[in-house]
Amino acid sequence: PLSDKEWETMRLHPSYAYKLLAPVAYLRGSLDIPYFHHEKWDGTGYPRGLKGEAIPLVARIFALVDVWDALCSDRPYRAAWPQERAQQYIREQAGSHFDPQVVEVFLQLGNAKE
Repeated sequence: PLSDKEWETMRLHPSYAYKLLAPVAYLRGSLDIPYFHHEKWDGTGYPRGLKGEAIPLVARIFALVDVWDALCSDRPYRAAWPQERAQQYIREQAGSHFDPQVVEVFLQLGNAKE
């Protein structure tokens, strides 16, 4: 686990990404993704503590995809989760971490490809 200082530093990465990418003209329309992708539907995220539809839609979508990728990928500290387990976790986080409508569409798309 991260120390309080490490956690504080890690929470700065959305702002760093925004500042780093802002000068790149063709990325300016997408800056909401790196800046807001750690916001949570219930307002407990960072960097701004936005809640619900105040979070840009592209960031709400990317937040879910980012977590899905993290869960379904091997990490140095744990093996990838099976898709069924990741789907259940995503379902459980609808309305708190994730936009419930984004979760619904994401899970429907996952079932459609099978």
